[in-house]
This record gives sequence, C-alpha cells and structure tokens, in this order.
Amino acid sequence: MQTTIRKVGNSRGVLIPAAFLAACGIGTEIEMRQEGRRIIIEPMNPPPRLGWFDTYQADKEVDAWAGITETPAESEEWQW
Repeated sequence: MQTTIRKVGNSRGVLIPAAFLAACGIGTEIEMRQEGRRIIIEPMNPPPRLGWFDTYQADKEVDAWAGITETPAESEEWQW
C-alpha cells in the first residue's frame, strides 16, 4: 500500500487502515523503533496473567488455612 506522510502539529503522521491494525493485533499502545531506514511498529500486548503473582505471599496462604478442620462428613469416603 502506498500512502503519504501528513503534518500533525509539529510532527508527522501516517494513517493506518483499521483492517491493518486489526490484522496485526494492534490496539491503542504500540512499540516503535528504528532499524536502519525502517520504522518498525509492533503491538504492545502484555502477556496474559502478567503480574498475577507479583504480590503473592506464600506464608499468608498457609495462615489462611491454619484454623480450618474437617467435619465428619468431609473425612468420610464417598460412596457412589
């Protein structure tokens, strides 16, 4: 596709068709870098579940279950 560079304030911009963005999985945030005479634009999608365990404290997990005891019904074997 051939397009033009447009003036946007003191900068320049290129309009990218929505279909291109969708096909590349690009939302509102991108990573942009220069490699030689090329401008590389890539989606900036964090991996799923990134940071889920950053604040996990294993010692508190043990304490949360410390006072729980089994009831008689829970300790019996189930019969099917």
